[in-house]
Amino acid sequence: MEHFESYMTERDVAYIKSLGLDHIRLGFDQIVLEESPYTYREKILELLHLFAAWCKKYNLRLVLNMHKAIGNYCDVLEEKGLMQSKELQDRFIAVWLKLEEEFHNDDDIVFELLNEVVNATADEWNSVAEKTVHAIRTLNNERLLIVGGTEWNNPPGLDTIKVYDDECIIYTFHCYAPHEFTHQQGVLQWAPLYYNRKMPYPTDDIERYRAYHRLLGSKNAYCDIDKMDIGFLRKYLEPAKRFIQKHPDKILWCGEFGTIRHCNIKYRENWMRDMITILKEWDIPYCVWNYLSTPNDGNRFSLVDDDNRRILSEGLGRIIRGEVD
Repeated sequence: MEHFESYMTERDVAYIKSLGLDHIRLGFDQIVLEESPYTYREKILELLHLFAAWCKKYNLRLVLNMHKAIGNYCDVLEEKGLMQSKELQDRFIAVWLKLEEEFHNDDDIVFELLNEVVNATADEWNSVAEKTVHAIRTLNNERLLIVGGTEWNNPPGLDTIKVYDDECIIYTFHCYAPHEFTHQQGVLQWAPLYYNRKMPYPTDDIERYRAYHRLLGSKNAYCDIDKMDIGFLRKYLEPAKRFIQKHPDKILWCGEFGTIRHCNIKYRENWMRDMITILKEWDIPYCVWNYLSTPNDGNRFSLVDDDNRRILSEGLGRIIRGEVD
């Protein structure tokens, strides 16, 4: 419990506000919130209420994101899958009903149903999401809800996501492309770890990127481009553009994008600038991943220093505020 009480503090919330940002996406894990099936840890609920109070104090919207559900975690293949288990689905829905009960009178809090759905077909996830939406709507017709697609919330998932006749639903996607740049020399996945090369961005050295994919068995990666730059990102993000063109009355939010902490800071800034330039052009609101990672996190994407919790560069601060012109 000591970790949860010290990891994020009021001081951090105040600092996030000082950076010129307007909302915080707070991840939580079902296994941490649940004491046992349908029973919840009061101390964790107290911490969520405390964090919500800080956000209200500093005029920040709060997104509660179920980052890891029992039966569906983006980095681990679970023995029993959420999409295939009615028991796990009932528990999943019950968590959200509990949170609606806890925060029923706070309209500033947004519920993001599940982070980066994996090991599920679009039909399976759409069915679970729809059941969850309908359950929450029995308690609150106006709660803002966020729903993403399958396959780690990558942009192509927007092509098969269920679109609701509900103005209080927001749709989301994530972007970590090109993966060999954003996750370069990461230790949680074998390919970036084994390839083990520093990756520049932007660059005319497309061969460095092609070599990574040859390691994965692909012989024709990036055969249609001769450099890695904003042009690649625009093409990769086309499903997001199609979604907003097809559904101009819906809100689309980029809920995660970022680069691993040990990436060269100038390359991080360059990539962030290009991403946010595109998002602003298309009027897509966004949330950067992430503010702070623990030192033992294998995928550290922190924007701030571990010790003083200050932004790693002034340039990065300006960029995430949207100052990209």
